[in-house]
Order: sequence, then structure tokens, then C-alpha cells
Amino acid sequence: MGAGAKAFYHDDAVVFAGMFQAVKKAGKNSSVFRAIAWVLSWILSTDHKRVGILYFVAMFSFFSVAVSLGIMMRLELFQSGQQFFEPKTYNAMFTLHGVIMTFLFIVPGIPAIFGNFLLPLQLGAADVSMPRLNLASWYMYIIGAIMAVVSLFSNGGAPDGGWTFYAPYSIQTQTNVSLALVAAFTLGLSSIFTGMNFLTTIHRLKAPGMGWFDMPLFVWSLYATAWIQVLATPVVGITLLLTVMERTLQIGIFNPSLGGDPVLYQHMFWIYSHPVVYVMILPAMGVISDVLPVFARRHIFGYKAIAYSTMAIAGSGYFVWAHHMFTSGISDVARLVFSFITFLVAIPTAIKIFNWLATLYRGSIQIDPPMLWALTFLFTFSIGGLTGLALGAVVTDIHLHDTYYVVGHFHYVMFGGGGVGMFAALHHWFPKITGRMYNFFHAKVSWFFFFVGFNMLYFPMLILGVMGMPRRYHDYLPQYDFLNSVATIGSWIMVFGILYMFANLLKGLLSGEKAGSNPWNAKTMEWETQSPPVLHNFEKQPKMVHGPYDYEGEWVK
Repeated sequence: MGAGAKAFYHDDAVVFAGMFQAVKKAGKNSSVFRAIAWVLSWILSTDHKRVGILYFVAMFSFFSVAVSLGIMMRLELFQSGQQFFEPKTYNAMFTLHGVIMTFLFIVPGIPAIFGNFLLPLQLGAADVSMPRLNLASWYMYIIGAIMAVVSLFSNGGAPDGGWTFYAPYSIQTQTNVSLALVAAFTLGLSSIFTGMNFLTTIHRLKAPGMGWFDMPLFVWSLYATAWIQVLATPVVGITLLLTVMERTLQIGIFNPSLGGDPVLYQHMFWIYSHPVVYVMILPAMGVISDVLPVFARRHIFGYKAIAYSTMAIAGSGYFVWAHHMFTSGISDVARLVFSFITFLVAIPTAIKIFNWLATLYRGSIQIDPPMLWALTFLFTFSIGGLTGLALGAVVTDIHLHDTYYVVGHFHYVMFGGGGVGMFAALHHWFPKITGRMYNFFHAKVSWFFFFVGFNMLYFPMLILGVMGMPRRYHDYLPQYDFLNSVATIGSWIMVFGILYMFANLLKGLLSGEKAGSNPWNAKTMEWETQSPPVLHNFEKQPKMVHGPYDYEGEWVK
């Protein structure tokens, strides 16, 4: 930690220690004063570990809301015909579901929660480089989230144009889109600040002796993600502000009735939003790269290849945005070029998949809960990636565009990749974060329900899309009844698995067995301190004397 950062961190710790002492000396030992002091010790703390936990509580609160909206949408789609909700209400529900899941959960998810908690630990640092900026990023996240919630109930009603806010609909609608756009802009600022902090931390605060190729692959994934956050997010920020200006000042940038070009909005939106796909998925890939070696009892196969492929995915993601726009009227040459580049992105992704499989080959595999979730990632993300190739080809994309095939593919990648990666991280680092263990049997049962329900929910969507069912519709033809009913039943099973999982983790937090410093016999540096870590992470400054996965232990080389 830099001198300034350490001073800030130390000062804040002293302030809160003094606050508790003052309350105690004043004799104000009522539950109200203790509760206030406890809350302030969290929401004003610059400890990176507490900031990560604050993100966790906020994000999974919003996640529960988005899941509830998803269940209600599936209830409406259980059979053809209107069941419970009118079209306008349904549109508002899927817009809110998409905004929360995308901007409040998946995009900031793993970096904000596990990146904040683990990055300094894996680097051997006492904190992130700029602790107060880190806390400010959380406040900006909360402010943006509050504005998004307020937009639901203020004049005009909930936004109903989808999470992409496509022009010209987002300009012409009378719902409260402007506040939602400002909320997304604020969330973008939070993402930029987090990325800047991570980049500075990785460059400046590595432990003595730790070179670039001594870092855990999770750190490499956060490094690549941070560059996307810093370089791509300003583009969507400008786009969102221009849309607000279009709504309020009628300046004619995206509005075709004023000489604007709605396709320009799509270009600017996807220049950010395709790289942000890798903000959602690269950290999950980093998690898998750390989990698989631990439970295969083998060193990671092709460490440098995985590290380089991580940066290659982040870099190539900037050049493929228009594959989302094959039906928007762009030229045939542009379609061919963007289709070709899209298929090139599959190369570094395949490198990761093959190296992960090679890591498993002839390993002493332990099927503990983190390993189950990691293997689930390999399965669901592979389906998401392979189905994406059909959308990267111009001919098949024209048939499948705006059908439920896109919805199924998107969820296999985002939830089957980013969400499952987050659950793998949660089960892997739960002992380090809490100092306690959860029940393995119940963890496996919850995983089973999730896995069955997930595939029952999303795989029928791929078939429905091939059959021609359009997405974003409140109703559909009776010929699609059976598969929609299967998908809805799958949603109930999946959500039961999620609730079961969190109930088991909560029980582990409250009454689980003590975990010890390294219950998995893992080799990365965060396991070299106690669980949960001490205030400044390590009792003494750690030094890197081996490679990232080469601490002493009974692992197969």
C-alpha cells in the first residue's frame, strides 16, 4: 500500500475505534446507539474487505428483486393468452429485470465483490491503492441504484423500452426514461473508478518478488476487466447523456424526425456493450482458473496461455460490436468484416477451455461444491459460446435475430457464465471471507436443483427461437405453449435451488464449523493469512518466493 493510502486506512481505523470508545465511555449502551455505531463502522469504512461485503449485500438484494420479476414474467408466459399482466406492465417488468440484472448485478458483480475483497490479498497488499475512492465507488453505485428505483415511481411511470434504451423509442416514450438513463450513467462512473483503482493497485502494490507472471489468473482477469471499464464505459456514458439531451432539448442526434440517426445510437451503445460482455464474463473465467487447480490438485495447465488469452479477449472485444446490428441496415462489407472478427474471438476463448480441460486431465479431482459450480460453468458457458457462433454468422443471425434464441443464448453466457462463476467464487472463498464452513451435502443438493432448473428454463428458449417465437412479447401463439410451460416450471426449480443455496450459506455463516486459514489446501497468497483476514490482511509483509500456484503442497505438476 502506498504511504498516502496507508495513512487514510489507518486514520479511518483509528476514527472508528475512537467512536466505539466514546460511545462506551458516555454510557450510551442502548441497542440504538450500538446499532448506529455498527452501521457507521461499515458504511464509512475504507477497508477493502468491508467494501466488498457492502457490494455483496447491495447486489444480492437487487438480484432478489430481479429474480422475482423474472418469475412473474415466466408466470405470464406459462401459457398463451394474457394471464396476469397487461402488455405495458409486462414491458416495464422486463425492462426493470434487464436493467437490474445487467447494470446492478452481473456487470459490477465479481469485480466489485470478490475483486475488492481478494485483489489486495492475492497481491500481498494491505489494501487497494485508493481506499477512499473505493468507498466512493460504492456510494456512487448506491446512488445510481436509488435513482433507478425512484424512476419506477416518479412522474411517467417505470421505463418500458428494454435495458438497451434503443432510440427512437427511448426518446419518444412518456415514461421516466431520463432518470433511468442518469442512473445508468452514475453506475458507469462507479465502474470507471473501480477500474482505475484496480489498475493502480495491480501496477503499484504487488508483493516484493511478485512479477507479472507470478500473479494469480483471477488477478489477470481483473486487470483485463479494469481496462475495459476505464476505456469502454465513457462511450456509453456519453451516449446516455446524449439521449437525455435528446429527450429534453430536442437536438436531433438520434431522433429521425429531427434529422438524427437511431442507428448511430446502436453503434455507440454496442461499442461499449459488447466489451462489457467481457466485463461480465472475464472475472468469472478468472474464478474458474483459480478454482479448478485447487480441486483437481494440479498446477494450472498453460498459465501464460490463459493470461495472454485473457488480454486477447479484452482487446478483441472492442472490434466486434456491429455483429449486434446485422439487421440494422449496415453494408454487406461491414457485415462480413464484423462476422469474421467475431469468429476470431472464439480462438482465445477456446484456448481457455482446452487449458482448463487439460488441467483436469489425470488430476485427483475432488467434487466439492466449488468444483461442481466450476464444472457447471464449463458446461453452461460452452453452450452459450457455441450458440453465439450462430448469431455471429450473418445468414443464421438474420433468421434468429430478435427471437427467443437470443434470450436463451444471452442467459447461457451471462447467467450460465457470469452468474455461475459468481456462485463458484462464493462457495470457494466463503471460508476465507467468513472464517466458517457450510454444509457440503446441502450445497450439492442446491446445486442439483439449480442445474436442472437452469437448463429446463433456458434450453427450451433456444428451440423456441429456432421455431420463430419473437422475444419481448407479452403473448405468443398456442404452438409455443408446451416449451414455454417447461421453461416456466424450470424457473421454479432453479429459484428453489438458489434459495436453498443461500439458506445453506446463511446457516454456515451463523453456525458453521470454523474453517481455518486454508481449508482447501490452495496455493494462492490469500490463503496465507487467517480467515477472515486481519485488518491489514497480513501479520507481516508477504514475499513471493514461488510462482502463483507453486507454494509447497501435495499437488501434481
